[in-house]
Amino acid sequence: MSRTIVVGAAQLGPIARAEDRGRVVARMIDLLDRAAKRGCRLVVYPELALTTFFPRWFMEDQTEIDAFFETAMPNEATGPLFERARALGVAISFGYAEKVVENGRLRRFNTSILTDETGAVVHRYRKIHLPGHVEHEPWRAFQHLEKRYFEPGEEVFRPADALGGKIGLAICNDRRWPETYREHALRGAEMVLIGYNTPVHYPLAPEHDHLQCFHNHLSLQAGAYQNGMWVVGVAKAGCEEGCDLIGQSCIVAPTGEIVAQASTLGDELVTHDCDLDRCTEIRANIFDFAKHRRPEMYPLLSSTGV
Repeated sequence: MSRTIVVGAAQLGPIARAEDRGRVVARMIDLLDRAAKRGCRLVVYPELALTTFFPRWFMEDQTEIDAFFETAMPNEATGPLFERARALGVAISFGYAEKVVENGRLRRFNTSILTDETGAVVHRYRKIHLPGHVEHEPWRAFQHLEKRYFEPGEEVFRPADALGGKIGLAICNDRRWPETYREHALRGAEMVLIGYNTPVHYPLAPEHDHLQCFHNHLSLQAGAYQNGMWVVGVAKAGCEEGCDLIGQSCIVAPTGEIVAQASTLGDELVTHDCDLDRCTEIRANIFDFAKHRRPEMYPLLSSTGV
C-alpha cells in the first residue's frame, strides 16, 4: 500500500500589523484551494501564520499583546479555513499565538497544530527553543521578545499518527537544534513540519546576515539526512513592517535533497509527492540507529528519560 503524501508548503508573504485575520485566512484558503487542485493531502503554513510577527515590538500593555493571541482553535476567524480544509479532505498545519487557562493558570505559548483530513486537531506542539530576549533593548533595529511574550513548551517532541505515517511538529528556532530531529527520529517520526519567521538581520552578529538563507537550508537538510526523515520548512517571508524576512520554503527528502523550493518572498505554494517509505533508504543503511548508534558513548546526550 502506497504511503505517498502529496505535501504543499504554503509560504505566506508579509502580514501587516493592522491586517485583519479574516484577510489572512482568505489568503490561506486561496493557497489551500490551489493545493487541493494539485492533489495535496497536507498543507503546511508558517509559524504565527495568522498575524504579523509581533515579538518585534516592545509592548507593555498586556491587552495590546493579547490581541495577537488565540484563545481557542478553531475559532471564529479560522473557522472558514477549517471548514474549507474539511470540505476538500486536506489536512493542515499552522502556527499561532496561544493563550490558554490550564489548572487555573493563564499561559501563553508559540504553538503549532496539525489536523487530519476531517479538520480534527490531532497534534499540538508548543515551541521549546524560544530565541530572543526578555527586556526592551532599544539599540536593536527591532526587538525579538519571544522570551517575554511566550512560555517555553513543556512537552517533549513526540510525533502523531496521522496520514498513514508518523508526523512531528517543530517551530522556527527549533530547526537549528539537532536534538529536535534526533528526538523525533528516535520516536519514529517520518516527517517533521516546521514553520518559521526568520529576519535577514541578526543584531547580535550582523556579520552573519548574508548567511541566514544558507543556515536555514543547512539546518533543514542536515536534520533530514542525519535522521532519515522528510522535513517541510515553511516561511513567512518578505518585508514585514520594515523587517526583511527570508523565504526559501522547501521540502527536503530523507536524503537531504531539496525537492521543492519557493522562489519568491510572497504567498507561494510548492508541492512534492513525499513517499514515507523512502525514510528506509537512510534508516536501514547509513543511519541505522539500532546497528550503528552508540548511545553509551554519548553520556552527556543520553538518558533514560521517557
